[in-house]
Amino acid sequence: MRLKKTAWIFLVAWILILSACGTVEEKPTAEKESEQTTEVSGEEKVEVTQEIEEEEPKEEIQEPLYEINPANWTLQPIGDANPKVVLLTIDDAPDKYAVEMAKTLKNLNAPAIFFVNGHFLETDEQKANLKEIYDMGFAIGNHTQTHANLKDISEEQQQEEILKVNETVEAVIGEKPKFFRAPFGINTDFSRSLVEDEGMQLMNWTYGYDWEKDYMNAESLKDIMLNTEYLTDGANLLMHDRQWTAEAIPGIVEGFRAKGYDFIDPHTIKGME
Repeated sequence: MRLKKTAWIFLVAWILILSACGTVEEKPTAEKESEQTTEVSGEEKVEVTQEIEEEEPKEEIQEPLYEINPANWTLQPIGDANPKVVLLTIDDAPDKYAVEMAKTLKNLNAPAIFFVNGHFLETDEQKANLKEIYDMGFAIGNHTQTHANLKDISEEQQQEEILKVNETVEAVIGEKPKFFRAPFGINTDFSRSLVEDEGMQLMNWTYGYDWEKDYMNAESLKDIMLNTEYLTDGANLLMHDRQWTAEAIPGIVEGFRAKGYDFIDPHTIKGME
């Protein structure tokens, strides 16, 4: 009887040992839940990132509103663009008054192109003036390095006159000029070809008066700019970095608006897109 009881105890002990060897170790419930949460959070993070990337708005490309008419250098509307407009341009910048003129135009919400000469971009102060004008939102044009008459110099010299300004402007504002206007309005076959290769828009003007002796004061300049027989829809208005022009700008801008004219944003001209 004692033997049978001993054998039975031994058998039970052996079964318990076997059961312990077959037990699979499990992690605490909290640990398992933590792992599941981490995995789900990772998946959610990826999905949210993908949704943000898919919903990010694409940059809109603005369709041009105006194009240059090379027959008379006016700006013609494209489609339904307002035809009763003029384009303001300032040559020989940034000499003495360009920054002041830019600030005035900015306050008047009147866009313009500033055509620059390389000999006004030689010092740090002059370059800072150009950057300030550009940062106010104005378009920058190339008016050659030294204001030379292109027909009187060699093709090599013409190339230097044009490309040197492009290089300087790009170094200052991060992009090359968008427009080119030759001094005295005189181009050559070579300059036209080079300007096209550089991706610039060739431009001249419809009328301008501020270099004539009779109009070297603000009142007479304002009067002729507003009342000349050459005023037409899309007129391309030439002015310069001059004291009397800077003084006349408020009256010129307000006078055109009183006549029902708006001002072309140069960034809406065909070729700028």
